[in-house]
Amino acid sequence: MTTRVALVTGGIGGIGTSICRQLAQAGHRVATNYRDRAKAEAWQAAQKADGFDFVIASGDVSDVAAAEAMVREVEAKAGPVDILINNAGITRDTTFHKMSAMQWQEVINTNLNSCYNVPRPVIDGMRTRKWGRIVNLASALGLVGLAGRTPYTASKGAVVQMTRTLALE
Repeated sequence: MTTRVALVTGGIGGIGTSICRQLAQAGHRVATNYRDRAKAEAWQAAQKADGFDFVIASGDVSDVAAAEAMVREVEAKAGPVDILINNAGITRDTTFHKMSAMQWQEVINTNLNSCYNVPRPVIDGMRTRKWGRIVNLASALGLVGLAGRTPYTASKGAVVQMTRTLALE
């Protein structure tokens, strides 16, 4: 098997940690991002205690420039990204009439815009190498509504459609 470099956004969390571990067990070099350095270092130490060695890179996936800088840091530490798992996601649960514009934007920027921000700096390399995988995690809530989760369901539904369309490209 060829060792690939995998980047998992939102890897310092439940589902993300499981994805990181599965990819490492499959023989890949795995990287993830963080916004909170102390939390990331504690997570990394716990992973090392369990026998996993992950690359961690600073990066806010909701910001275009920060996402690109994160990808460049991962590439400098681990090599070109071959597998990208867009796992980062947040929710700001409240009913729409109580929701602030900032709450809406935080969810859309993290859950949806990150699916542009992070792949954009890796996709050209994947195309040049003629190999790459991009996996966007969504949610069943992207297909059905749920009161109090308007931006979450909207963002995840958009991720589903974006993924379908990107696959056609």
